[in-house]
Formats: sequence, structure tokens, C-alpha cells
Amino acid sequence: MSNQKVEICVYGAEVLCPSCVNLPSSKETYEWLDAALSRKYPNQPFEISHVDIFDPPNDESKKAFATRVIEEDMFYPVVVLEGVIVGEGSPKLKTIYAEMEKYGYKAAE
Repeated sequence: MSNQKVEICVYGAEVLCPSCVNLPSSKETYEWLDAALSRKYPNQPFEISHVDIFDPPNDESKKAFATRVIEEDMFYPVVVLEGVIVGEGSPKLKTIYAEMEKYGYKAAE
């Protein structure tokens, strides 16, 4: 069991990124990810938030990363776990799970 609560941020926008037309929106990705991680790691808390890149919260690091997503033309949603980019455009659960397990999260049996 993880005793460290990781922070996951899903960066994106209401409008789909031009290269991601057939992919779920950032908000849908955030909701899907929250549900998937809660099922995979029950009773192991983590913090997950959705950050609108065009209207980021008043948090310097989130604001700076939101600007980077826009300036570098990243495919969003961009999933960031403890400061590490673990998914871009169409994030893969396997990659995100592997990163969480580095922090001691254990999958449910």
C-alpha cells in the first residue's frame, strides 16, 4: 500500500486539440482516469485534477505547465504524475499504472 499520496494533473481544454479529433476530451479523460485508478488502487488515496490550459488555476507551477502545453503544441490531454509526463493525446493506462507503482501503489487482487 502506498503511504505517499501522488498528484495527477490532466491538462487540456474544453475544445479538443486539432490533432485529437477522434479522442475523448480532457474532461472525459480525467473522469475515466479517476474511475480506473480508483478501481485499480482501492483505499489508496491519490489526488487528481483537471487543469484547463486556457484558464489555469492560480498556482504558478500549473500555470507554467499550461503555458508550456500551448507553446509546445503538445497533444492534450497531457497527464502529469508528480511532475512527470505519463501520457499525451491518448494516455495509456499501463504507463500510468507503472508510474504509480513506483510510488508504492499496489493493484487490487
